[in-house]
Amino acid sequence: MNKIEEKALKILTILHDNGHESYIVGGYVRDKLLNRSSNDIDICTSATPKEIIKLFPNTSSPNYGSINITYKNTNFDITTFRRDIKYQDNRLPVKIKYIKSIKKDLLRRDFTINTFCINKDGKVKDYLNATPDLNAKIIKTVGNPKHRLKEDSLRILRAVRFATILDFDIEDKTKQYLTEYAPLLKKLSYQRKKQELDKIFTSHKKEKGIKLLIDLNIAEYLEIPNLKNITPCDDLIGIWTQANVDDLYPFTKIEKMQMKKIREILNQDIYNPYTLYSNDLYNLTVAYQIKKESISKLNELYQNLPIHSSKEIAINGKDISNLLNKEPGNYIKEIITDLEKQILNGKILNEKQALEKYILSKYK
Repeated sequence: MNKIEEKALKILTILHDNGHESYIVGGYVRDKLLNRSSNDIDICTSATPKEIIKLFPNTSSPNYGSINITYKNTNFDITTFRRDIKYQDNRLPVKIKYIKSIKKDLLRRDFTINTFCINKDGKVKDYLNATPDLNAKIIKTVGNPKHRLKEDSLRILRAVRFATILDFDIEDKTKQYLTEYAPLLKKLSYQRKKQELDKIFTSHKKEKGIKLLIDLNIAEYLEIPNLKNITPCDDLIGIWTQANVDDLYPFTKIEKMQMKKIREILNQDIYNPYTLYSNDLYNLTVAYQIKKESISKLNELYQNLPIHSSKEIAINGKDISNLLNKEPGNYIKEIITDLEKQILNGKILNEKQALEKYILSKYK
């Protein structure tokens, strides 16, 4: 048991001592049963938001019955048992009802493997008999997938994400409705879609996740038509670079610039010394991954370059202007670029006398 779970169990005890049933729920319990490390703990309780606030003063404002509290310098989300009565835009519950039953609360959740609970004594409870699905490594909705996926379209991507990161299979009926309701993804924000896709693309089983998105006809509604042509690589930016959806999905300015640079490298001779010299090593590494080239070979080539910046050239701008007996100007930058290429291609030694001779013969 880790320290965060210990704090969570103390919260459960406080709630219990004040007459409120409470549990650790969701992904943390699932991961614990699968011997996967996790620190993301959610708590659910029969206490209403007002009752929670009385017990834990350091709280956020309630949001659909969920409150974020700070307990012993750690944040926890606590949600009141509820039933979701009405959803809006196939995503958000807009009408809920607080209830007192943990089992009824679990019935509104997405997949059976996410319905395990831990009580105040640290004992795992399986109220919906999800153990067979966990043992069989199956992703299956709680109840009829026809209703569960339609009410919240994000669950379509979550199903693929769990199947990917856990290396589970998706139950046939659930799989059928993933395909049928895939068009609902077009209503989902690109931000939410990207959050799920990032987790799929960074999984050690990313190839499986990408294949599921294609085979289930989900990729079409994600508006990533060339997903089938993507080369899986270790770097997330490398995958998004190939997806080429910078104009749709949210990226920072730095990420967009990185993707632009990587695409430029992919259109160049990646073994050319000037390509290696004039590009950031990170961008080069991603490009090599996409092209399935050896990273150790890249590092060897890069380290063996005769120069790695213009500062290493044995002559500087002032030297050049004195040599040509001219005032400094834009021509110096042109000459420096020329020298870089000549040195990198092995046509001139990076020695001051050799460089001066070349400059005088070409520019005097």
